[in-house]
Amino acid sequence: MDKYQEQPHLLDPHLEWMMNLLLDIVRDNDSPPALVHLAFKFLYIITKVRGYKIFLGLFPHEVADVQPVIDMFTNQNPKDHETWETRYVLLLWLSVTCLIPFDLSRLDGNLTSECGQSRTSVMDRILQIAESYLVVSDKARDAAAVLISKFITRPDVKKKKMADFLDWTLLTLSKSSFQTMEGTIIMDGMLQALAQVFKHGTRESCLPYASTVLECLDKCKLSESNHTLLRKLGVKLVQRLGLTFLKPRLAKWRYQRGCRSLTANLRLSTPDEEKQIPYILASDSDEDYDVPEEVENVIGQLLVGLKDKDTVVRWSAAKGIGRMTGRLPKELADDVVGSVLDCFSFQETDNAWHGGCLALAELGRRGLLLPSRLTDVVPVILKALTYDEKRGACSVGSNVRDAACYVCWAFARAYEPEELKPFVNKISSALVIVTVFDRDVNCRRAASGTFPHGIDILTTADYFAVGNRSNCFLNISVNIAGFFLAYFAVFPKLLPLAMCSDLHTRHGAVLACAEITYALYKLATEKNRYNDFLILFLVCTLIKNLSLSKMPFRGDPVIGNYAFSTFFFPDELMKNYISELQNTEEMIRCGFSLALGSFPSFFLKGKLKLVLEGLKAVTHISSKDLSFAEARRDALKAITKVCQTVGVKAEGSQDDVICKENVSQIYETLLGCMNDYTTDSRGDVGAWLQCTGLMELTLLLTRSQPELIEADVCKQIMCCLAQQSSEKIDSFDPPIPHVPYREELEKIFPKSESAILNWNAPSQAFPCITQLLALPAYRYHVLLGLAVSVGGLTESTVRYSTQSLFEYMKKIQNDIQAMDSFSETLLQVFKDNLLNDRVSVPLLKMLDQMLANGCFDIFTTEENHWFSLKLLSFCKEEIKKSKDIQKLRSSIAVFCGMIQFPGDVRKKVLFQLFLLLCHPFPIIRKTTASQVYEMVLIYSDIVDPAVFDEVMTILSDTAWIERGKICKLIIITVTTIRLNSPIKERG
Repeated sequence: MDKYQEQPHLLDPHLEWMMNLLLDIVRDNDSPPALVHLAFKFLYIITKVRGYKIFLGLFPHEVADVQPVIDMFTNQNPKDHETWETRYVLLLWLSVTCLIPFDLSRLDGNLTSECGQSRTSVMDRILQIAESYLVVSDKARDAAAVLISKFITRPDVKKKKMADFLDWTLLTLSKSSFQTMEGTIIMDGMLQALAQVFKHGTRESCLPYASTVLECLDKCKLSESNHTLLRKLGVKLVQRLGLTFLKPRLAKWRYQRGCRSLTANLRLSTPDEEKQIPYILASDSDEDYDVPEEVENVIGQLLVGLKDKDTVVRWSAAKGIGRMTGRLPKELADDVVGSVLDCFSFQETDNAWHGGCLALAELGRRGLLLPSRLTDVVPVILKALTYDEKRGACSVGSNVRDAACYVCWAFARAYEPEELKPFVNKISSALVIVTVFDRDVNCRRAASGTFPHGIDILTTADYFAVGNRSNCFLNISVNIAGFFLAYFAVFPKLLPLAMCSDLHTRHGAVLACAEITYALYKLATEKNRYNDFLILFLVCTLIKNLSLSKMPFRGDPVIGNYAFSTFFFPDELMKNYISELQNTEEMIRCGFSLALGSFPSFFLKGKLKLVLEGLKAVTHISSKDLSFAEARRDALKAITKVCQTVGVKAEGSQDDVICKENVSQIYETLLGCMNDYTTDSRGDVGAWLQCTGLMELTLLLTRSQPELIEADVCKQIMCCLAQQSSEKIDSFDPPIPHVPYREELEKIFPKSESAILNWNAPSQAFPCITQLLALPAYRYHVLLGLAVSVGGLTESTVRYSTQSLFEYMKKIQNDIQAMDSFSETLLQVFKDNLLNDRVSVPLLKMLDQMLANGCFDIFTTEENHWFSLKLLSFCKEEIKKSKDIQKLRSSIAVFCGMIQFPGDVRKKVLFQLFLLLCHPFPIIRKTTASQVYEMVLIYSDIVDPAVFDEVMTILSDTAWIERGKICKLIIITVTTIRLNSPIKERG
């Protein structure tokens, strides 16, 4: 059911038959209790995915269903935490059956039993059930609140039981305390029940009790509780009480854009019919009716809820403000808007700003924020779009900016264009800034809405494009800037910020001034406004004037060390930089690597060999710096920049230029990083290194000295490209010599299709890539890449890579020589990457799929085939002493797939599965039992028919969570499994 979580409505056509099928099991008197509970558990799962409100209408709700459902509760134990799903679904079912359109007293009959004892009426039994489950600690408490709301609001029950029930609820609530866990659970149940009753009950029936409930709620002081759910329920109940005090109405004064009816809106678009549609607004005829005093208390509590520390409470309060304001007279409603605007004071916290934005969005969406108020609201929203407050070492405000984007979204749909016209430029400019430059990805995505040049900007800054911060800052911002013709004076605004007291503002302003200065210099040189001599003159003038001004630079360690070491001791400076490449801090390595890569050519002359050796050492992986992927990446970037700076000369010195003496060593460094599969909490960080610098160096050589690329190096380059293209990293074919199988490659990747083939689309790339498996030189590296793709997580990559691999396997299925060659290479990949989880785990997943799809059926005709024996050996080595759940589960699937191989290997595979059935981890034992169960169903010949049923019962009914009883069962299972005859005779 998990795949339906995003779009649960897709289940609607199938809900009825699924429910009927499960309820048939429940109603069957012969069904064992375990099966009945399992049916209820499945019903709960469906309810969880689709939502109980949709599900309620599908329950059988005839008169004949009332008594059986009530009777089912007699066998339920509220303290049994294993069967709470049964009680949850039963309570939902009872909440529907209790709505039968007959007085419940008609179902009682004679309440006096044959023994003279009085029986409990149906009405009392339902109420007792509901009250007993309102105080339990599991989810049945939520269903009990739903049952109360449906049951208490019935006309016959309301007259007899509603007052008593509310008295019991308020008494229980006043006696409970949120300081204890038990009190919190009881208060949660009471508040849920009250909120549901005041939501579903009629105003006439609830109004007499509303003041008493509000008074009791005030005494509880829920706003002081640390439990988010209690505060949320308190706010929800308060707003329901407020709506009870006010008459249900639609305010005459509210702003309307269009009609609530889609048909009416479509008719309004036709000029001829516009006059025929009357402007109808449902409202009370009396605008100046008296507002009860309690309403002020309710609105006050909701305004406090807007400043709550938890988002769900603020959101509930905002919706309450919107609902309440819609029933108030215009003057009072305007006072509420003014109180909401008070949340946007800079004395308030970010919570108040966030709650205020949510409330404004609700008011605008409901037409309760009149256009006359926009002059006060829009400046506040513009401030909220850039709200950012420092809180210690970090900052807060991303939720405020996100909510401000929601306000803009709501306003765009609530008002006519003429109303927003005076503000649209300011709002859209602010949204563009948030879209491109906000630090938080959620804010950038929320702001990517409607702007000037809307369609053009939307296609540039769409939901996915703004997900990458670097792309937003460096690329999208430049593209969007082209749509605006006005130029702004940037320096006058940046320079005061450079003197700001805030360190981060000062830092950003200085960096911005530096980048703009350099950009203006490049622009000027392109347009020949001045030459390098003028820039040199200006720099010299700056140094002269700083000296004449007697600026206090003398003795400054930074200025002194840099100036003297740079101009007088370059060798010492170079040694210092290279020594820092082995610093224990990763960021220091990164900084000095990039610094070496930025040195000019005269600084590198005579020291190139020393620099390259130092950078090469950074790229080596050891146990101490295994996680330093960023340092290794920056070292590769530095090597590439150094090569581009010094240039290429075949007969030159290896201390000055790239030549035939050092080119192979440079390639060795770059290619050695292709197999970096380091992973950490950020994901596949090793992918940062793969192909870094390789293409730049190759292109540099092919343009000047292509003869320096040896045939062996060229082969390694092409193999690595094939490996990366079969993973998830784009690559291209450089025009280099000595390419292995050039003719075959040109057939697979014809030049005519080079512009059409989209390497980003797995559906186009993988059918071409798998053809490289037929070329021995590329097979190993392509298989290595395919293992990562086929066993990966990205759905499209997994689907198309798997499909392409299986299509290739079908072509060689009957060619024993091709299969042997392919299998030998596959095992070599496994052997080379043993205990390398980045490769071995997806490789196990790929092997599972290949075994399940019969890719190795040709080997099953021979007992103890070499492929199966080696595969088993590698699998055992891979999972030895492993505690990786994902790896162990993948190996279980491989072992189950290997049962198809006959001979001694089958006995060894079964032995491994039996060991996994005794594994310390319960999830592994349970997974093994489940997959062995399926394996035995498929390969039933491995079990003696006489004990087949017994084996299946052991596998399916055993509580594999309890490890103590497992080993005895394994001994029984081993003795009942029959292998092929030689093994059976030995057993």
